Amino acid sequence: MDIIQIVVIGIIASILYIILKEINTSFAFFLVLLTAILIFLAIMQQIGTIFKMIESLGNKANVDGMYMETILKIIGIAYIAELGANITKDAGLSSVAAKIELSGKIFILLLAVPIITAVIEAILSFVSAV
Repeated sequence: MDIIQIVVIGIIASILYIILKEINTSFAFFLVLLTAILIFLAIMQQIGTIFKMIESLGNKANVDGMYMETILKIIGIAYIAELGANITKDAGLSSVAAKIELSGKIFILLLAVPIITAVIEAILSFVSAV
């Protein structure tokens, strides 16, 4: 699915949402949720391609697989948390959206700690060698 199809789906869903929110707000939100899922599924192939390209770059640069895997997980968490937060904001639940964003940041920090530790250890070993 290319970007034009995704934009058309988004515009149609937006028009239907405007019409339906006056009639049935629950169904209108359900439409927004379905649209978000449909668009996310439509871009899954592109996401997989991006992950493969990043993995390939990591292999070419001789970066440890653990670090590349961690970076890909961090990217995934960021996008999933943003998607969840935006959906809950659309439902008018900005406090829940803020908690989702906070949770995403905590999970990202948790995954980043081993990388930060490795960088600090490398710096310390470099400084002690001098």
